[in-house]
Amino acid sequence: MRGSKLTFRQWVGWTGIALVFLLTAALAVWRGDILRAWLDPQVPFQTYQPPPAPDYSQPQAWAMIDVRAPDSGPAAVFFVHSTTYDGGSDWNGPIGHAAADTYLSRVVLPNYAGPFARLGTVSAPRYRQGSLYTRLTLRDDAREARAFAYGDVVAAFEAWLARHPEGPLVLAGVEQGGELVERLLRERVADDPALRERLAAAYLIDVVVAADGLSPRIPACEGRDQAGCVVGFAPVVEGNNGAARRRLRRALVWNERGQLMELGDRPALCVNPVTGSTTTAAVPARQNRGATNATGLEWGAHPALLAREIATQCRDGLLRHSEPKRESFRETGSWADLRKVRPYNLFYGDIEADSQARLAAWQAARAT
Repeated sequence: MRGSKLTFRQWVGWTGIALVFLLTAALAVWRGDILRAWLDPQVPFQTYQPPPAPDYSQPQAWAMIDVRAPDSGPAAVFFVHSTTYDGGSDWNGPIGHAAADTYLSRVVLPNYAGPFARLGTVSAPRYRQGSLYTRLTLRDDAREARAFAYGDVVAAFEAWLARHPEGPLVLAGVEQGGELVERLLRERVADDPALRERLAAAYLIDVVVAADGLSPRIPACEGRDQAGCVVGFAPVVEGNNGAARRRLRRALVWNERGQLMELGDRPALCVNPVTGSTTTAAVPARQNRGATNATGLEWGAHPALLAREIATQCRDGLLRHSEPKRESFRETGSWADLRKVRPYNLFYGDIEADSQARLAAWQAARAT
């Protein structure tokens, strides 16, 4: 009898261990699918009620409004941020969401708006951004949510222009923000001679853009002495061909009707931020002006740059780059955070130098 009890207990114990193992393995395999499903709003976008629209005459509609760093130049910078809202119940994020705003101010602005701080005043609107889920699926609902965000960006841009009726302009966007700025360039800036004349440069960072989708009036940049052009690139670690294929396969670009469509076989834009050109030649790490992790840095404080860190090459429409080895360039955070833009900028120093050179070229052209 005693031996029978012991055997039963052993059976229960081994069964429990097996169940824990199976559950752990299942979670490891399907964790992404489970969390992705949790972020799904579970309502068609056509019947979805978006959050209230921002009022860009009010300061709370802006993460930054005409903020100037010491010794900055004469330009006005319009910066559109990347995805910061995880979602779960909304296709589009509400204005003033605490967690999204914290990620914006702590991670995105220091790392990606920071390189433009020395150009002049920097403004960054809050907008009803497409949630993280809209970046993880190609569903029509997600595309409509991403397109919906464009209306807010246009409204913010018009309010910003009213504050800056003259002088050089720089437009920049990261990931979702770059997607929206690219459309803004084609639909609002390209056909306005006065705005084109004022555009020093535009930056589409960490976003796949169709190279043949750019307006010929605002072309891709071919050299550092060129103003009024676009620097755009989508980075991927050299050797990670699976990630490269997925990035191009899942890329959505605007068509002439303002809809997001698959990139397909169209060539993607790649302007190497290290050279400021579309060269496809390999660029050695010694030319990299400085990577940095500026997360948590106070606005206006210049981060320490680690130069000569990253080798690059534009190839097949993507910016292939060597993988940084330093601890400060390791990605951390939740499952959702790991699917947003990196919490560091490998090309901070390059973008900073590039934007200053293009502003100088813009000024020189008007001084002659």
